[in-house]
Amino acid sequence: MQNMSEPASESADSLQRGLTHRRRVLGDAWVDRAVESANVLNVEFQRMITAYAWDGIWSRPGLDRRTRRIMVLAITAAMGRWEEFELHIRTGLQADPADSEAAPLDMDTIREVLMQTAVYAGVPAGNTGMAVTLKVLRELGRTPEAARFTP
Repeated sequence: MQNMSEPASESADSLQRGLTHRRRVLGDAWVDRAVESANVLNVEFQRMITAYAWDGIWSRPGLDRRTRRIMVLAITAAMGRWEEFELHIRTGLQADPADSEAAPLDMDTIREVLMQTAVYAGVPAGNTGMAVTLKVLRELGRTPEAARFTP
């Protein structure tokens, strides 16, 4: 049986690159909590997502990180994976707008993602996505200004 304190097949380089990308997109605080809460049940899972998702996928040259984050929003909303949707809304809104590698988001982009998602994944997905986004915006002290709905 494999010693759970030792890495499986992921190389140290892949894990390091993955951690770098993961920190850039999700922020140090989120990644620190995930890494510090590692245990014998989830440590291999943490290594796998760090090497496979954050190095193997998020570092691919075909799409920039902002596009990848937008895709994550649409897919997680369509699948009803609201915990992951909220994570990417929050960290995208908190990312430095001048740092494209951090995959920053703005309200205009989020609105368009949710409009598109509502058409292709259903209005309930768009509606819940709007509610989750508004909750996060309020928590961040960035409540959108009121707008008048007129026919």
